[in-house]
Amino acid sequence: MRVLRGFLWLVGFWLAGDALVRLAQLPLSPGVVGLMLLTLYFVVRGRINEDVAGAAQPLIMLLAMLIMPGVVGVFEVLDKVAEHWLAVALSLTLGTLLSVASTLWLMRRLLPSAASPSRDGDAS
Repeated sequence: MRVLRGFLWLVGFWLAGDALVRLAQLPLSPGVVGLMLLTLYFVVRGRINEDVAGAAQPLIMLLAMLIMPGVVGVFEVLDKVAEHWLAVALSLTLGTLLSVASTLWLMRRLLPSAASPSRDGDAS
């Protein structure tokens, strides 16, 4: 039941992202907007919903399969993009660095910090 509730949370935020994209006529993916709303919700709340974490875990294992169609699509337009190789390389590099940095920031912000070891023997 927990996974079903978590999946419904994910679908709800995806639908909220879809509604926001359609109403505001944004040139963004509804899924990305929904995940941004979900992330904002978790940041404001200060913790992650256990139901969503339980539902997301199996989906993470399928992530490579979900990305594969986009990767295959790149090979279809490779000749058209070849003249813009520098812009593509810079975009991929910058996007990867920003993605890693934002993930690290979110992990540090949302995950509980480890208890620091006591320094009873220190003479400071």
